[in-house]
Amino acid sequence: MVKHIIEDAKRCLQCENPRCEAGCPVHTPIREFIHLLLDGQIADAGRLLFDNNPLSLACSHICPQENQCEGHCVLGQKGSPVQVSAIEKYISDYFLNIYQPIPSTKENGKAAIIGSGPAGLTVATILARLNYDVTLFEGHDRIGGVLRYGIPEFRLPKSILHRMKEVLLKSGIRIRPNTAIGMNLNVDDLFRDGYQAVLISTGVWRPARLNIVGESLGHVHYAIEYLRNPDVYRLGKRLAVIGVGNVAMDVARTAFRHGCEEVTVIGNKEEGDVSARDIEIEFAKIDGVDFLFKKSTMAFVDEGVMLADSLISVDEQGRKIAEPIPGTEELFEADSIIIAVGQGPRAVIVSSTKGIDVTERGLVRTDETGHTTREGVFAVGDVVTGAKTVVDAVEFAKHVAHAMDDYMRGKRA
Repeated sequence: MVKHIIEDAKRCLQCENPRCEAGCPVHTPIREFIHLLLDGQIADAGRLLFDNNPLSLACSHICPQENQCEGHCVLGQKGSPVQVSAIEKYISDYFLNIYQPIPSTKENGKAAIIGSGPAGLTVATILARLNYDVTLFEGHDRIGGVLRYGIPEFRLPKSILHRMKEVLLKSGIRIRPNTAIGMNLNVDDLFRDGYQAVLISTGVWRPARLNIVGESLGHVHYAIEYLRNPDVYRLGKRLAVIGVGNVAMDVARTAFRHGCEEVTVIGNKEEGDVSARDIEIEFAKIDGVDFLFKKSTMAFVDEGVMLADSLISVDEQGRKIAEPIPGTEELFEADSIIIAVGQGPRAVIVSSTKGIDVTERGLVRTDETGHTTREGVFAVGDVVTGAKTVVDAVEFAKHVAHAMDDYMRGKRA
């Protein structure tokens, strides 16, 4: 492993204008951390990565590198790119073991972070670094948000989150688990108790519905709920997964690891139009997942799911539209079905707080700095943008953290 890391690091050309860094949403200093590693300064390389992206280790596991850093490497034009993710993973793993953060002095004011997913963790880390008194409110019993409850263990080891929690605590951040703001406590209570700024970073945890007959049957489930705790489900031997995105691949691969013997992923468009990463589809096929394309889901029944052939057309905006062909309906037998067609935000916080506007999709409306329509309340991550990658959430969160700092410094002036 170490030999592979060093050999690949030596392949880096140290480009004057590194395209790999431009391809990374958080502009990871790839050229610099590789140089430091080869120069025997792995701790400095780790600090460089952590200071730029507190979730560097998690991102090295789950980022779509083929479209970002590695996809932009000049060596990839005629051969294989430098395996940036493997090098970053090695350095970040080492650094997280030795890192001893300087605790916040808490002298600059109090900030509340609602939600401990990727965006919330990033903002909390930066504000603690800027000497704020930060409290992280998490509705579940453990931190991580989608990192813990939406990404399977085989893609992101949960031990990483345990180590990150220790870093947060050593930084002086208070963590309040099992506290869903909008239930017993609301945003008004936070301002009453001296918090100068509040961040909403609660993600998107409301499953998207198909709104078809049979959706309430006992063997029909939603992907985001299943991934939260697959151990409690008894799906039987044969599973149908509706949807062809990355979440559907996670569901299908997880189901095999929890007792299913046949798993079929069903989509209503052509194979070339799926939203899942190519590598995730390849891994799913290796695990044994079957695929059915150009099939529209018509209804759920006790015996499985009724499917119809799909007719693909193109609308005026150039988007491909799939419509069921009448008379082609047939039963696909399955013991259980999991719907994986997206998710949206829950309205618990905004419904309990005046002055926070949402978009027509139910997402929190903000300006470019993350400030909502209520003074002192910011929002970041999927609850603002809809479901995106972890590294995209980190990139936006870095800007919002500094906007919150500017706001609170203005309050002190």
